[in-house]
Amino acid sequence: MQDSELPGRSTITAGELLEDKGLSLELSLVGGAAGLSRRITHTRIQKSGLALAGHYHGVVPSRIQILGETELSYFNGLESDQQEQAARGFFNLTLSCVIITRGSRPPAELVRWADQTDTPLLVSKERSSRTITAVHALLDDRLAPRTTLHGVLVDVYGVGLLLTGSSSIGKSECALDLVLRGHRLIADDVVECDYRPPGMVFGQAAELLRHHIEVRGLGVLNIKDLFGVTSVRERKRIDIVVKLVEWSADAQFDRMGVDDRYHQILGVSIRELVIPVRPGRNMGSILEIAARNQLLRDAGHHGAREFFQRLEGALLSPSPGIMPESLSPPPVRPNRPLPESAGMPAVRPSRPEGSRK
Repeated sequence: MQDSELPGRSTITAGELLEDKGLSLELSLVGGAAGLSRRITHTRIQKSGLALAGHYHGVVPSRIQILGETELSYFNGLESDQQEQAARGFFNLTLSCVIITRGSRPPAELVRWADQTDTPLLVSKERSSRTITAVHALLDDRLAPRTTLHGVLVDVYGVGLLLTGSSSIGKSECALDLVLRGHRLIADDVVECDYRPPGMVFGQAAELLRHHIEVRGLGVLNIKDLFGVTSVRERKRIDIVVKLVEWSADAQFDRMGVDDRYHQILGVSIRELVIPVRPGRNMGSILEIAARNQLLRDAGHHGAREFFQRLEGALLSPSPGIMPESLSPPPVRPNRPLPESAGMPAVRPSRPEGSRK
């Protein structure tokens, strides 16, 4: 998914990047202080060394530009008038931010044009690879598209289940039952979702609602206090959306499990299950089986499709009266005559009583 296709993308200014405590490296400002309000809208940086040579095609101003040892060695090798021309053309692109790596002292011409164009010029003491990794990690979090959903998010066997459905359908009760079975609660009622590349959506609880669940008749419960730290989790990837609906004899529910349906969250297609709710159904066990089945599917085993492939093979067999070996009962071994030694002992004929001596 391209950056432009992601809904709800946030932005961050160069000044916020400079002061962000979540950045795992130290940045210092050396020029262009008047432009710290310029916005960064892309999570990926650019290392456009060709821009210093006058080739500006493909340069995206809203991305952070990195100048490393290679780019600076090229720039320092230019004549003074060529340096002035390269710096003027580069900084006139209205760049959001430029970072020089390895703690190198920036050439005076770059600092001068950064100040003239109000382009923030920062210096990192780390090498380019380390700087790029740290900036990417921060921007992935700060610029992630976000949305808020009504539902309950639980971790069942390491599978993130997002329970959705109408109010009072029993989402919180299902989550409470799963916690009693040893699984973990992430969020109840309000699930804050954010996108992570490539194509993943994570959910977490709102700050004020973290570790709490509301059950009709019991009120608000603190799951962490009731069951301990192992019963909760801060955030989890959403692997399955489980839509709980009222049971209806007229409704059609999936009874085969061959075809998948999907739910869109932040442009990501996540597998969706529609499960009817009615008195007497053990929803905790059903949700546990859904998680176990997802683990099998992730391992490459699709039980429903494998069954129907075997069934199709049996129906399309060239000899309809003969079932495939895997489906036919084992053959009956024919009876063999018993060896003479294993037979009944011979009966000796009796003699007349008068013949005895």
